[in-house]
Amino acid sequence: MENMGARVIEPLIMGRVVGDVLDFFTPTIKMNVNYNKKQVSNGHELFPSSVSSKPRVEIHGGDLRSFFTLVMIDPDVPGPSDPFLKEHLHWIVTNIPGTTDATFGKEVVSYESPRPSIGIHRFVFVLFKQKQRRVIFPNIPSRDHFNTRKFAIEYDLGLPVAAVFFNAQRETAARRR
Repeated sequence: MENMGARVIEPLIMGRVVGDVLDFFTPTIKMNVNYNKKQVSNGHELFPSSVSSKPRVEIHGGDLRSFFTLVMIDPDVPGPSDPFLKEHLHWIVTNIPGTTDATFGKEVVSYESPRPSIGIHRFVFVLFKQKQRRVIFPNIPSRDHFNTRKFAIEYDLGLPVAAVFFNAQRETAARRR
Protein backbone atom coordinates (compact mmCIF):
# COMPACT_ATOMS: atom_id res chain seq x y z
CA MET A 1 0.00 0.00 0.00
CA GLU A 2 2.89 2.35 0.76
CA ASN A 3 4.09 2.16 -2.83
CA MET A 4 0.56 2.87 -4.08
CA GLY A 5 0.45 5.91 -1.78
CA ALA A 6 3.50 7.56 -3.33
CA ARG A 7 2.29 6.84 -6.87
CA VAL A 8 -1.15 8.28 -6.10
CA ILE A 9 -0.08 11.37 -4.14
CA GLU A 10 2.58 12.58 -6.60
CA PRO A 11 0.17 13.83 -9.32
CA LEU A 12 -1.92 15.50 -6.58
CA ILE A 13 1.20 17.41 -5.51
CA MET A 14 2.16 18.24 -9.11
CA GLY A 15 -1.38 19.43 -9.83
CA ARG A 16 -1.25 21.58 -6.65
CA VAL A 17 -4.32 19.81 -5.22
CA VAL A 18 -2.10 19.10 -2.21
CA GLY A 19 -1.36 22.63 -1.12
CA ASP A 20 -4.29 24.52 -2.66
CA VAL A 21 -7.05 22.24 -1.33
CA LEU A 22 -5.60 19.49 0.86
CA ASP A 23 -2.76 19.04 3.29
CA PHE A 24 -0.27 16.26 2.54
CA PHE A 25 -1.80 12.85 3.27
CA THR A 26 -1.06 9.19 2.65
CA PRO A 27 -3.70 7.50 0.47
CA THR A 28 -4.91 4.33 2.21
CA ILE A 29 -8.09 3.52 0.24
CA LYS A 30 -8.52 2.91 -3.48
CA MET A 31 -11.30 5.01 -4.98
CA ASN A 32 -12.50 4.77 -8.59
CA VAL A 33 -14.47 7.62 -10.16
CA ASN A 34 -16.14 6.85 -13.49
CA TYR A 35 -18.23 8.99 -15.83
CA ASN A 36 -20.06 6.71 -18.28
CA LYS A 37 -17.47 3.95 -17.73
CA LYS A 38 -14.56 6.41 -18.34
CA GLN A 39 -12.28 6.36 -15.30
CA VAL A 40 -11.06 9.68 -13.91
CA SER A 41 -7.25 9.85 -13.76
CA ASN A 42 -5.29 12.60 -12.08
CA GLY A 43 -4.75 15.58 -14.37
CA HIS A 44 -6.54 14.15 -17.40
CA GLU A 45 -8.93 16.45 -19.25
CA LEU A 46 -12.63 15.68 -19.55
CA PHE A 47 -15.20 17.69 -21.47
CA PRO A 48 -17.90 19.36 -19.35
CA SER A 49 -20.53 17.71 -21.57
CA SER A 50 -19.18 14.28 -20.56
CA VAL A 51 -19.43 15.00 -16.81
CA SER A 52 -22.92 16.51 -16.71
CA SER A 53 -24.45 13.63 -14.73
CA LYS A 54 -23.05 12.37 -11.44
CA PRO A 55 -20.26 9.80 -11.67
CA ARG A 56 -20.09 6.33 -10.17
CA VAL A 57 -17.69 6.50 -7.22
CA GLU A 58 -16.51 3.13 -5.91
CA ILE A 59 -14.67 2.60 -2.63
CA HIS A 60 -12.31 -0.37 -2.62
CA GLY A 61 -11.47 -0.70 1.04
CA GLY A 62 -12.82 -0.72 4.53
CA ASP A 63 -15.85 -2.92 5.19
CA LEU A 64 -19.59 -2.47 5.58
CA ARG A 65 -19.03 -1.23 9.16
CA SER A 66 -16.77 1.62 8.02
CA PHE A 67 -18.21 4.81 6.54
CA PHE A 68 -16.84 7.45 4.20
CA THR A 69 -17.62 11.01 3.14
CA LEU A 70 -17.07 12.15 -0.45
CA VAL A 71 -16.59 15.82 -1.35
CA MET A 72 -16.23 17.21 -4.90
CA ILE A 73 -14.95 20.77 -5.34
CA ASP A 74 -13.51 23.19 -7.92
CA PRO A 75 -10.67 25.30 -6.44
CA ASP A 76 -10.35 27.45 -9.60
CA VAL A 77 -13.53 29.58 -9.51
CA PRO A 78 -14.13 31.80 -11.40
CA GLY A 79 -10.75 31.29 -13.09
CA PRO A 80 -7.40 29.71 -12.13
CA SER A 81 -5.46 33.00 -12.32
CA ASP A 82 -7.72 34.67 -9.72
CA PRO A 83 -9.79 32.04 -7.89
CA PHE A 84 -11.40 34.51 -5.48
CA LEU A 85 -14.56 32.36 -5.08
CA LYS A 86 -12.65 29.16 -4.27
CA GLU A 87 -13.58 26.49 -3.44
CA HIS A 88 -16.81 25.88 -5.34
CA LEU A 89 -18.70 22.92 -3.89
CA HIS A 90 -20.10 20.43 -6.40
CA TRP A 91 -21.18 17.45 -4.30
CA ILE A 92 -21.18 15.89 -0.81
CA VAL A 93 -22.16 12.30 -0.03
CA THR A 94 -21.83 10.95 3.53
CA ASN A 95 -22.16 7.58 5.28
CA ILE A 96 -20.95 5.58 2.26
CA PRO A 97 -20.24 2.04 3.53
CA GLY A 98 -16.80 0.63 2.70
CA THR A 99 -16.59 -1.72 -0.32
CA THR A 100 -19.66 -0.06 -1.92
CA ASP A 101 -20.25 3.05 -4.02
CA ALA A 102 -21.66 6.55 -3.47
CA THR A 103 -25.23 5.45 -4.27
CA PHE A 104 -25.25 3.63 -0.90
CA GLY A 105 -24.47 6.87 0.97
CA LYS A 106 -26.57 9.90 1.83
CA GLU A 107 -26.35 12.79 -0.63
CA VAL A 108 -26.35 15.92 1.54
CA VAL A 109 -25.40 18.36 -1.25
CA SER A 110 -26.72 17.42 -4.68
CA TYR A 111 -24.38 16.96 -7.65
CA GLU A 112 -23.77 20.10 -9.69
CA SER A 113 -22.15 19.50 -13.06
CA PRO A 114 -18.91 21.33 -13.85
CA ARG A 115 -19.30 24.49 -15.92
CA PRO A 116 -15.88 26.15 -16.12
CA SER A 117 -16.01 29.58 -17.75
CA ILE A 118 -12.44 30.91 -17.70
CA GLY A 119 -9.31 28.79 -18.14
CA ILE A 120 -8.62 25.20 -17.13
CA HIS A 121 -10.25 24.16 -13.86
CA ARG A 122 -9.39 21.27 -11.55
CA PHE A 123 -12.31 19.21 -10.26
CA VAL A 124 -11.29 17.33 -7.13
CA PHE A 125 -12.91 14.30 -5.49
CA VAL A 126 -11.82 13.86 -1.86
CA LEU A 127 -12.66 10.83 0.26
CA PHE A 128 -12.58 10.92 4.07
CA LYS A 129 -13.03 7.98 6.45
CA GLN A 130 -15.58 8.78 9.12
CA LYS A 131 -14.93 7.71 12.71
CA GLN A 132 -18.50 6.36 12.80
CA ARG A 133 -21.80 6.63 10.94
CA ARG A 134 -23.19 10.08 11.66
CA VAL A 135 -25.53 12.79 10.50
CA ILE A 136 -23.76 15.55 8.62
CA PHE A 137 -25.88 18.60 7.80
CA PRO A 138 -23.42 21.16 6.52
CA ASN A 139 -24.62 24.75 6.79
CA ILE A 140 -23.82 25.89 3.27
CA PRO A 141 -25.33 29.27 2.40
CA SER A 142 -23.53 29.24 -0.96
CA ARG A 143 -21.56 26.70 -2.97
CA ASP A 144 -18.82 29.32 -3.36
CA HIS A 145 -16.16 29.82 -0.66
CA PHE A 146 -16.46 26.22 0.58
CA ASN A 147 -13.36 25.08 2.47
CA THR A 148 -12.57 21.35 2.39
CA ARG A 149 -10.05 21.62 5.23
CA LYS A 150 -12.54 23.44 7.52
CA PHE A 151 -15.29 20.96 6.61
CA ALA A 152 -13.00 18.05 7.58
CA ILE A 153 -12.17 19.73 10.92
CA GLU A 154 -15.81 20.62 11.68
CA TYR A 155 -16.94 17.01 11.18
CA ASP A 156 -13.82 15.39 12.70
CA LEU A 157 -12.90 13.61 9.46
CA GLY A 158 -9.12 13.89 9.74
CA LEU A 159 -6.93 13.78 6.65
CA PRO A 160 -8.27 12.34 3.37
CA VAL A 161 -7.83 8.65 2.61
CA ALA A 162 -8.11 9.11 -1.18
CA ALA A 163 -8.35 11.88 -3.78
CA VAL A 164 -8.41 12.20 -7.56
CA PHE A 165 -8.88 15.17 -9.89
CA PHE A 166 -9.56 15.92 -13.52
CA ASN A 167 -9.21 19.08 -15.58
CA ALA A 168 -11.92 20.69 -17.67
CA GLN A 169 -12.35 23.91 -19.57
CA ARG A 170 -15.20 25.63 -21.31
CA GLU A 171 -16.31 23.83 -24.43
CA THR A 172 -16.67 25.75 -27.62
CA ALA A 173 -18.77 24.40 -30.47
CA ALA A 174 -15.54 23.54 -32.33
CA ARG A 175 -14.11 21.57 -29.37
CA ARG A 176 -17.22 19.41 -29.07
CA ARG A 177 -16.77 17.90 -32.52
